[in-house]
Amino acid sequence: MTTYDPSREGAQMTFDGRMSYTDYLGLDAVLTAQRPLSDAHDEMLFIIQHQTSELWMRLVIHELGAARAMLLEGRMRPAFKMLARVTRIFEQLNNAWDVLRTMTPSDYTRFRAALAQSSGFQSQQYRMCEFILGNRNTAMLQPHAHRPDLLAALQAELTQPSLYAVALRLLSQAVPLPDAVLTRAPELPHLADDAVRAAWTSVYRDPEAHWELYELAEKLVDLEDYFRRWRFNHVTTVERVIGFKRGTGGTGGVSYLKRMLEVELFPELWHLRTDL
Repeated sequence: MTTYDPSREGAQMTFDGRMSYTDYLGLDAVLTAQRPLSDAHDEMLFIIQHQTSELWMRLVIHELGAARAMLLEGRMRPAFKMLARVTRIFEQLNNAWDVLRTMTPSDYTRFRAALAQSSGFQSQQYRMCEFILGNRNTAMLQPHAHRPDLLAALQAELTQPSLYAVALRLLSQAVPLPDAVLTRAPELPHLADDAVRAAWTSVYRDPEAHWELYELAEKLVDLEDYFRRWRFNHVTTVERVIGFKRGTGGTGGVSYLKRMLEVELFPELWHLRTDL
């Protein structure tokens, strides 16, 4: 039997001075970024789980920023693709919890002390995702004060309209909204508003007349649906592994995460269903 040789079909086999797969992806940096601080077997799982989550969040920020730019230009359809991609990313992030849940409480206690005060609560990229989506809490800038570059990026985001604020501007072109909604300071979180709920309800009652707004609304609901699932799976995983211990970052752990489950990003889009 002749051994298969890919070079006979034109495959590149030599890369001296040429771009390779490892070069393009920067794999030397990526694959040496795992530096466990203990000899516990499962610490590698814990590190890779969180590093890959941060990589996916990097893409979420990229897609949300581009989607917002498209919406600001009134180009809804390209934004729909980007928002759908973010939803699929959160599906991936949800599936990743299944891998982490293979780590038992006994496994985690072997290296938990190595984390010291570090915690996912301090993820600047997660905070950026929330800020872009509209859950803006300036108190959450404090955990990043020790890194002026990270803090500056979050502060810059708070000077821009959130993704939902931009969606409401588009909505107002079809159904007028109060000035108080449209001129709300960008650093403030969105508050549920009856006029906004009524406006979205009118879109849902006549989707054929407002098809792009209707589709935008459903893309936002899809996104928040998967985002909520990600938060729920986070709570479940933490409770399964550490019970009701305090988090390494000083939060209440499960109790803190359960409070986060109550946060609604696009409240009117959920509440209007009762009105239909």
